[in-house]
Amino acid sequence: MHDEQPATAPDPAGRLAEAADADVTVEVDRIAVDGTYVRVSSIGAPGDRAFVLVAGLGIAATYYERLAPHLNENGPVHALDLPGFAGVPRFRGAVSIERYADAVEHVIDELHLVDPVLIGHSMGTQVVTEVAARRPDISDLVLISPVVDSRARSVRQSAFRFLRSALNEPAAVRWHAVTAYALCGWHWFSKVLPRMIAFPIEERAPHVQARTLVVRGEHDAMVPRDWVRRLARVFPYAVLREVVDGAHSVMHAQADAVAALAVAHVARELPDRGVSSLQRVRDDSTSSDLARLGPEDAWLLVKSRIVELVGMARRDDATLEAAKSAHAVAMADGDDLPVDPADRRAVVDQVAPETREAG
Repeated sequence: MHDEQPATAPDPAGRLAEAADADVTVEVDRIAVDGTYVRVSSIGAPGDRAFVLVAGLGIAATYYERLAPHLNENGPVHALDLPGFAGVPRFRGAVSIERYADAVEHVIDELHLVDPVLIGHSMGTQVVTEVAARRPDISDLVLISPVVDSRARSVRQSAFRFLRSALNEPAAVRWHAVTAYALCGWHWFSKVLPRMIAFPIEERAPHVQARTLVVRGEHDAMVPRDWVRRLARVFPYAVLREVVDGAHSVMHAQADAVAALAVAHVARELPDRGVSSLQRVRDDSTSSDLARLGPEDAWLLVKSRIVELVGMARRDDATLEAAKSAHAVAMADGDDLPVDPADRRAVVDQVAPETREAG
């Protein structure tokens, strides 16, 4: 039985729609860490409180492509591609969740971020929890689909649950996963996977002083309800939310609802009924990207994805910047957000000039 009746999530892009122009320029930088680097994709002007997004095992920051623009209304957003993922060179030697946390801490320091909001998905929740446990200055933490259930810590159990959850993911998420895992490679994936499964996130949680929001998708077999309740109880402060119809990659498929929850959490606007209450929210605004775009923007979206994969494979940051910015333009159109005409021309000319010629 569900604890709460589903509530419709507000549109987190509402204030953006009232702005003069949406920010669609994505900047890609490299920050050297431990013999390799972290690729940082940033959108939004410095000055306000930043969001730092950490993706899961084998996954590129592309998984956050729908969430990031909605967070950008509150401050700059930095999405990280960690060593070994999305074409970024791997660490040399032993790898661990703690080593990834070291890398994220280094990025925070190099960017001179003050009390950033840390958001992690899947294995990324382990990384940001470890960072928050070390840094009492972090005041807000968002864990999306936190792993791994302490009662199912084996490769076999995790693989079975992941496949069950994947059946409820949209085609776009499955496509992102397949391409990301291909770039990661089986050797590195298999090296990091046991570290993820063995990491005791529930033992690090009591050391976190940040206010923590835990979000799961309704159909996420990897992250059962009883697990998030048990996990939330060991954080000094945590609230729980479940997104109706969501699965493991809920921050992509139901980005509007997750962004609204994250923004409300940071603004101290989420009611807290205790960790025994798993309040449910609904995202009725999200359809597939292609379904809500016109022909020219749909083509811009598809081509930007192809160009981005080429950029990752070649480790070409200029190509990645152009591709990510093109995606932002297409999605701004889909959300009816205004885009500066000069920015649009610059982006389209780089990625899909044929759409301008056709128009």
